[in-house]
Amino acid sequence: MKKMMILGAGGSPAVNFTRSLRASPEEFHLIGTDADKYYLQRAEVDERYLVPWASKEGYIDVLNDIIKQSDIGFMHVQNDTEIEVVSRERDKLNASIFFPKHKTVEICQDKMQSYEHWKKAGIVVPETMMLNDEKDLEKALEKYDGKIWIREISGAGGRGSFPATDFKQAKAWINFKQGWGKFTAAECLQPQSITWLSIWKDGELVVAQSRKRVYWEMGKLAPSGISGITGTGQTVSDQSLDDIAQKTIFAVDKEPNGIFAVDLTFDGKGIPNPTEINIARFFTTHEFFTQAGLNMPYIFTKLAFGEKIPEIKKKINPLKDDLAWIRGVDFLPILTDMKIIDAAQTELDERLKRVCKPKA
Repeated sequence: MKKMMILGAGGSPAVNFTRSLRASPEEFHLIGTDADKYYLQRAEVDERYLVPWASKEGYIDVLNDIIKQSDIGFMHVQNDTEIEVVSRERDKLNASIFFPKHKTVEICQDKMQSYEHWKKAGIVVPETMMLNDEKDLEKALEKYDGKIWIREISGAGGRGSFPATDFKQAKAWINFKQGWGKFTAAECLQPQSITWLSIWKDGELVVAQSRKRVYWEMGKLAPSGISGITGTGQTVSDQSLDDIAQKTIFAVDKEPNGIFAVDLTFDGKGIPNPTEINIARFFTTHEFFTQAGLNMPYIFTKLAFGEKIPEIKKKINPLKDDLAWIRGVDFLPILTDMKIIDAAQTELDERLKRVCKPKA
């Protein structure tokens, strides 16, 4: 039985990962760690251990002690903070990882660096600039026609994001977040976004699948409308999007290795613009693909152990379009498809026509 350690094991992204491995044809002995003593209890693993926060002293030493105690050969991370530290300190760890080069991790975790690489490669991206002071903010509002998208240069879940049309409002937000020198301003794009999730091995694409976000769960509670929590995801396929996603990846790494999840948002012309690459980890709701028949964590783990992977007949978008994954707080996710969802609306429309009499 394979042993592996999962970091941030009590978080939703890691739980989706562990559930995917549990759904695979093999048995795994999973050792989970988490820096939050409450989250740790949620980890769906065989052993669980509390560790220091990645930014604190002793983090690497504690990981190595658990690795030795539990005889672990491979470890996987499902949150950005630990990915950065594990990637940087990889030579000090006594277990292997399946990561891209550390320079790639640095670029992808810095939205300004990513933007500069994509723009240099000729990829269509929203014009973006750093906000170091109030003059930059004034310039951004003038340059981008009075409407800008503000966000932190690092972090997931729409961290710090805020659509601004007013200088005082934007200034107050950045002051509140202590964000000068840490925020960017960009042209505003359309609401529709897609993630192109892919696994690579030594520069070759192994498999990729696209998913559209239909809406954000609890989006109304966030100032930007982006909660970072996908409400419903929908499988999609588009050749032009596939091409742009791959160009986006090659612009930051000529020989990609491991997991690259490209987030793209459409502009006013209908062109998907890359906004970030979630590097070295699967997006939170990747159990969607597992339950639909594409177990990417299992494929990833087989590659990490140097083993033959299950046959993949179609490398890009092997799942059929319009499958839907509906999720939220305190209920199990539901796998269905858009035809079933739309049929309920059609039924209601017909019922309304039948029971509602026209007003005189």
